[in-house]
Formats: sequence, structure tokens, C-alpha cells
Amino acid sequence: MPNVKLHVNGKVIEQVVKDNANLVVLAGIKQLPELKYGCGMGRCTKCACKIINGSEDLGEANWKEKKMLGEKVDEGFRLACQMIITSDIEISQEETVAIKKRKEQQVK
Repeated sequence: MPNVKLHVNGKVIEQVVKDNANLVVLAGIKQLPELKYGCGMGRCTKCACKIINGSEDLGEANWKEKKMLGEKVDEGFRLACQMIITSDIEISQEETVAIKKRKEQQVK
């Protein structure tokens, strides 16, 4: 079973999850309550995270991630609600505020 290492709010949380897990679903049922998330559908970017280790085992970013994150996908950012976890992964949500501000600036 995959091990998830989450960097958030200055802490590192480690959790073993089932194969093919979706982290936002786990957060919603309080099995990973530290994960920041919102809509769960790829629209709000609140669950955006930077992949530190383990990106090679993730599928390619989908169209929602590419649309919402833009060039940030090339910098290693993904939406947790759109990822399926099949192996160990290390992610950070320490930089998500910058993504949200960038998105709001584009709307103006």
C-alpha cells in the first residue's frame, strides 16, 4: 500500500493509503484531514500541491489540471482531487496560496 507524505502548515504528515486512493476523498472522510481541498472536481485549485517525490508513477495531468494550473503543471504542481495514488508519493501544499492569487489575477 502506498505511503503519502504531506507537507502542510509547517508539518509533515505520513499516511499509508489503499492502492488507487484519491487523497481528497480520504480528506473528506477524515482519513487525511490535514489536506486542504475545496470542490473536489478540479475547479477551485484549493487542493493544488507540488509533487516532491513520486511523480513518475502518476498519470499525466488531465485537461482540468492543465486548464486550472497552466504552466504550474510543468513546475510539478497537480490537483490532489484529480490524482490516483498507486505508489509512494511526497507532496507539499505550502505554496498553494500563490496559485490561487495567480488565478484571481487572471480573472481581473
